[in-house]
Amino acid sequence: MDQRILVPFDGSKPSTVALTHALEVHPGSAITALYVADANGLGPMEGDRAEIPEEEADRASEIFEEVRSRAEVYEATVTTDVRAGDPAETIVEYADAESMDQIVMGSHGRSGLSRILTGSVAEEVVREAPVSVTLARSR
Repeated sequence: MDQRILVPFDGSKPSTVALTHALEVHPGSAITALYVADANGLGPMEGDRAEIPEEEADRASEIFEEVRSRAEVYEATVTTDVRAGDPAETIVEYADAESMDQIVMGSHGRSGLSRILTGSVAEEVVREAPVSVTLARSR
């Protein structure tokens, strides 16, 4: 059965691993790569979303070139979208609003003090997501 898969994508190695996993494990599924511009420091919010600065929009365009390139290897089409907000909250809200069936995301695999100090977007998404979450850990 074809699924609607959300892959939060920021161009990092973990997000690339997650995209590759989604393309390999879910061929034929509708995959959406979502870039979330972290709203911390982006300025005032308008409604539920922050204005996305031009530099963030340009960064998303560059990042999505890699998404398209990787999708071509798998002869797949990946839809892309950009949102601004708190990353974990935005991912969870997007998955719910867009009726996604699953979230596939990368994990940096931090542990101990590093994880405590930096927090974990993946951990928060796993706790709050309305759908199944697959974590693809980069090694």
